[in-house]
Amino acid sequence: MASNNIPTLVLGSSAGERAIPVIGFGTASNDSDPAPMKRAVLEAIKLGFRHFDTASVYGSEQGLGEAIAEALKLGLVASRNELFITTKLWCNDSHSHLVVSALKTSLEKLQLEYLDLYLVHWPISSTPGNTVYPIDEKDLMPMDFKSVWETMEECQKLGLTKSIGVSNFSCKKLESILSFATIPPSVNQVEMNPTWQQKKLRKFCGEKNIIVTAFSPLGAIATSWGNNLVMDNEILADIAKARGKSVAQVCLRWVYEQGASVVCKSYNKERLKQNLQIFDWSLTEDDLHRIESIPQNKVNVSPASVSPDQTSCEALKELWDGEI
Repeated sequence: MASNNIPTLVLGSSAGERAIPVIGFGTASNDSDPAPMKRAVLEAIKLGFRHFDTASVYGSEQGLGEAIAEALKLGLVASRNELFITTKLWCNDSHSHLVVSALKTSLEKLQLEYLDLYLVHWPISSTPGNTVYPIDEKDLMPMDFKSVWETMEECQKLGLTKSIGVSNFSCKKLESILSFATIPPSVNQVEMNPTWQQKKLRKFCGEKNIIVTAFSPLGAIATSWGNNLVMDNEILADIAKARGKSVAQVCLRWVYEQGASVVCKSYNKERLKQNLQIFDWSLTEDDLHRIESIPQNKVNVSPASVSPDQTSCEALKELWDGEI
């Protein structure tokens, strides 16, 4: 499925033999013009990317779908089956009676008959209605995990998606899902990089056969909630200089060596090439020890863009179960 030089990880509990390419192209963007993203997707496909990640809240599903259709028309990929497409259920649709229709809407925008992976974007629901980010705190509410997950399972059984999973879930919330799931989540997509290493969560997911996919592997500096803690880190810069690599390549290689997959975004052709040049070298034991010593700081704390100590919303206070 993936380009020959991109390793894959086999998904548990998927319909058929599905494998997720360990590096994917992210489409989260603040750009209202889809043209740059569409051009970048086509360039990424030419370079060998086969995994593309979007979400209903990103507003990029339609543009990605148009790019995929163009790639198929141009013969850049032989068939849809060569691609791995992920999208996500936003909080306003995280209600059991809305899940299937939300997925069908995403498929229409993507011009696809099925997804490879459908994720619950956050472990919290919001008032049904418009898909917005950030969510007004008054619209947040606890999610009925059991009913929502049962409907996610129905999506897979209906053939609308090959695999299902979650995003931004703590160990405790994953345990809740696993206590009643007949189809366990195959993926947990979370913020992960050398300044937020997710050691506890990675250990838990490894024991439960859940693949961790890292978003913001470079610290999400392009987003409104990002920072420069990763790209300006002196330890990472020293390692990159010693290895003859970029800081971004060191970060992506580190994620890969932790057994996780990763989603990263760039519209720059040279950076896209560099992002794929992480598989023919390794970090040293000393490199890994130095990275392990980096102070930890989580950036993306909620779909409402507030930190737990800034809100009175009880559901939000419990979002991370003491894991940040």
